[in-house]
Amino acid sequence: MSSKWRNTSVKIVLILFVVCILLFAFSFVHNTNYTGKSFAEAYNLPVGQSMFAGDSILDEQDMIQTPFLGNPSFILHEITTLDLNGILMSLTTGFVPFDFSTISSEGIDSSGHASGFKGPGFLTFDGDKLTVKAPNEIIWGYSKPYKVLTKTESGVNLVENGTLIKSIPANEIRSLPYHNDFYNSTAIAEWYNEDSAVGSNFTLENGIVGFSDGRNNISYSDVERIFGKNISDYVDAYPSGSPIVLYMGNTTEIMGETYYTYLDSHPEYGDSIREFNANQFVEAWNNTVIPPNCTGTGHDYVSFGSANDASAPGGSAAHGVCPPARALRSAVLGEGFSLPVGMDESENAVLYGYNPASGITVTNTHSYPVKIVMWTEGSGTSMCIFSKIVRYVPPSQVNTSNLTTSSTGTKNIGNG
Repeated sequence: MSSKWRNTSVKIVLILFVVCILLFAFSFVHNTNYTGKSFAEAYNLPVGQSMFAGDSILDEQDMIQTPFLGNPSFILHEITTLDLNGILMSLTTGFVPFDFSTISSEGIDSSGHASGFKGPGFLTFDGDKLTVKAPNEIIWGYSKPYKVLTKTESGVNLVENGTLIKSIPANEIRSLPYHNDFYNSTAIAEWYNEDSAVGSNFTLENGIVGFSDGRNNISYSDVERIFGKNISDYVDAYPSGSPIVLYMGNTTEIMGETYYTYLDSHPEYGDSIREFNANQFVEAWNNTVIPPNCTGTGHDYVSFGSANDASAPGGSAAHGVCPPARALRSAVLGEGFSLPVGMDESENAVLYGYNPASGITVTNTHSYPVKIVMWTEGSGTSMCIFSKIVRYVPPSQVNTSNLTTSSTGTKNIGNG
């Protein structure tokens, strides 16, 4: 009996000893009670950064480990979720992974990864809690020069996001490795030698600023990474400052009316030049997408031939752009938009002094994006030129009354 009592006493003493050690350990452990905002500040989280499901909100930081003894709720979470690997790691290392469900609302799982949505979300706050917000039905922003060459007295400066990267002497400009589908080192050299003054900039890459949903500005490389190659190609083609539709969810395409005209013959201006200019106008404006309540232009990288015209300022004009401009004007007005800047209501359509591609502006007054579609059929003076508007309507607006006027009719607006 006495032996059994001694064994029991030893067990009791050992248990009390372990309890004392644990209490002693707990006295040195301090558990910080974080809010989403205080945690973001403490660990410098990339609030405003775009994220996809599976991305860690810690960005490239290591997983946060907290003392085992000071965070019993984190241990309880591992037990209730049957996280056997986490429990084993905690028991063997003395540390437990931070439970992000304590400081987040939605879009973030307990391990700190974005989850529960499709498309490009972004890290933000919901009150004092962190959240990765799912993307809106439509996301747009504005292009802005991110990497530029600035002309100096002796060459060019390479400037990225406002920071001088290096200075390049003039004799190395023709060997620069910068190019895309619209410019190369030869174009840069021509700009430097013929079309610029000291202080002028040549834009190599545009980033995106002024996001419609408030997320962080991004560099050019992130445009392709987050939104895709087709978007970065679009950014390349259009002037800096253009509004860019970056993401569209499950939208419904609704076709507007199609308007068409013919080039017709005006030999006094040169019909071959007119045909070239008409095709250049169509190329510049075809597939231009304008976000809701924004103003857009055609793309930058087209050129127009000049035809002699004694009545025009300077004695010449880009004849041939007026027939496609009339088709575009009819489509825009038929959609209920205002007369494009750079046009009038006359037969000539394009005002002198406006570049027919990047100088004319169209304002989309709808609450959803639209795309301008232009194309030609045939060639020569009998070439037919078409224009229509395509609406990209999100589910929340499909049944609104402003869609009841939709039509797919084709209207002839007269010859060239």
